[in-house]
Formats: sequence, C-alpha cells, structure tokens
Amino acid sequence: MARAFAAAAALSALVALCGCTVQGTDADGKHHLPVRIQLPDSGSGSSTGTGDDKASASPRTARAANVLWARGDSGTDVRELQARLRQVDWLFDGPTGTYDDLTEQAVAGFQGKRGLPKTGETDTVTWQRLLKMTHEPGRWDLYLMGGQPAGAPDPRCLTGRVLCIDKTSRTLRWMIDGRTVSTMSVRFGAQYTPTRDGVFQVYWKARKWVSTLYHSPMPYAMFFSGGQAVHYSYDFSMRGYAGGSHGCVNVRDEAAIASLFAQVRTGDKVVVHQ
Repeated sequence: MARAFAAAAALSALVALCGCTVQGTDADGKHHLPVRIQLPDSGSGSSTGTGDDKASASPRTARAANVLWARGDSGTDVRELQARLRQVDWLFDGPTGTYDDLTEQAVAGFQGKRGLPKTGETDTVTWQRLLKMTHEPGRWDLYLMGGQPAGAPDPRCLTGRVLCIDKTSRTLRWMIDGRTVSTMSVRFGAQYTPTRDGVFQVYWKARKWVSTLYHSPMPYAMFFSGGQAVHYSYDFSMRGYAGGSHGCVNVRDEAAIASLFAQVRTGDKVVVHQ
C-alpha cells in the first residue's frame, strides 16, 4: 500500500510540471525574441494565457525548443506575427491574437516559399526571416479588425445609462451607474464626415434601417445626433479599420450590437469623447 501511495504521488508531481514563456526587455528597448523556458512534462500541460495582456499561451503538445509560437498560442506576440504575415500577403484575416489554422497555413506557406521546413510553427529561423522582410506594425496594424483594449471611461459616463464612445481607443462601453456592462470595437467617420463629439441622447431606434442619403444598410441603428447613429456595419466587419463611416459609429460584432440594441432605451445618454 505504501508503494502505491508513493507511485501516485510521483505521478501527480510529474503531471504538475509544464512549460512556460518568459518575455524580457532589452536595455536598449529593441525588439528581441521571447525567452522560452521548457520544463519537463508528460505532454499534457495546460495553458494559462487568456488574452493580449499576458504572455503567449503554451499549447498542450510538446514541441521543439526553437519553436516560438504554434497553433493554440495567443497573445500580443502572435498578433504581431499575424500583422507581419499580412504585410507579405500570406495572411488576409485578423490580426486576432490567436494562432489558428489560418495562421498555421500562412506560416507554412511562407516557410515553403523560402525553402524552410513547412511545419506551420513559427521557429526562430522563420521569425528572423520574417523580421527582415517586414517593418514593425503600428498600433492599428495590430488591431486592424478590432479587439483592442478600452481606455478609461470619460467622467461624464459614470452616472446613469450611457453609451460611452472613446475615439482614442476606438471602443464603445455600455455603462450603467458607472459599471461597464459590455465593450466593443467601433469605427468612426472619415476625414470629411467626422463623428461629432459631445453629450447626446438616443432619440430613435430602428432594428432595420437603410440610409436615405447614402442608401447603405444600418441594422440596429440607435440615432443620437441628426443622422448619426451607432449601428452594425457590414463593411467594418469585412474590412476593419481600412475603411470609415459617413459620421456614424460602426460596430463590427453583430451579436454584440444585437444584444446592446435590446438593452438601450430612447433617452439613454451618449458620450462621444477623444
């Protein structure tokens, strides 16, 4: 019996070990490779990374020490990889921050074109080759299709029922009495048709609407200033920040704005701020 307990304890200790990633910073602030520390495991380790504010999550399967990212990873490093793959026309979706099947296929294609093993995993050789062929992505290259974190809410958003719209972070917070209920990425008017700043009210809602001026569909429209409204945009969903509106606040997540539309009432406050 004692031997059985000892064997079980040893097995539990072995299963508890897993790989991890450490992201350092050079003294000169230059871009560098992440340091990947691989602890012994049984090939069944679990991932703890859940978002861009954390280091890339390790996949559940064991892999070579020189592999930086592979399918299942997520985080800001993966988002940068995807942005650079877009620059060389190997990836056309995202960046999403998640190493999915499309990213794996793009990496494999990039590798094959340059005589590298077509693993679909981003190793140090593949990454260095990609770095030499691309430039460092800007903020909105990394969040071309949304997903960016929201900024702090404007003080005018902290009381009542408010659509708190931040032009700097390009996000909309739906807030009730200072509590954020939901957050979504938004897009604004183009240079010659800007979205107006200020404090407004939702004065009319239309589940299905077509612009009488531009003849474009405006589903889930919540009008707050003349013809300007918060609404779902098919174009934003397809092209991201590559386009712009005629002054409206576009939302690209149809499920999110459908839920928002159901909650917002006429008379609710709208704050559009920088």
